[in-house]
Amino acid sequence: MQGKQRCSWVSDNPVYIAYHDKEWGVPVYDDATLFEFLILETFQAGLSWITVLKKRDNFRKAFDNFDYQKIATYTEVKLTSLAEDKGIIRNKLKIKAAVSNAQAFITVQKEFGSFSKYIWGFVNGKPIQNKWETNTDVPATTPLAQKIRPLQGGMN
Repeated sequence: MQGKQRCSWVSDNPVYIAYHDKEWGVPVYDDATLFEFLILETFQAGLSWITVLKKRDNFRKAFDNFDYQKIATYTEVKLTSLAEDKGIIRNKLKIKAAVSNAQAFITVQKEFGSFSKYIWGFVNGKPIQNKWETNTDVPATTPLAQKIRPLQGGMN
């Protein structure tokens, strides 16, 4: 029996394999999970995704299980403790972005009923299925990406 076919970017790291096999490309409509990915993606900027995945459980503990209601109210004391937490990526700007993103996330929920409804509204609730021949065919940006622009003061 042949092994599961995986994307070329997947290494032999069990964390990466589990992510690819169970989460990659799976549509998410739950606000809590969408917020978790928003936070993780924020911390990933400039780093490899595997770096973030290896620290995911530490992020979950440090950021109150990605509870955006709590994160939106973090104090300077909490931000300082996060900046000292060796289990996460200790970038102060990214830590502050988590707070402003939580606040913007809540604002979007109030306006649209849920963040999921807002973000999936750009694609009529259905995933886009691209069929790129090679990784070099993947564009750096798309018209849709330009349409989904950051909100003022959040969603960095």
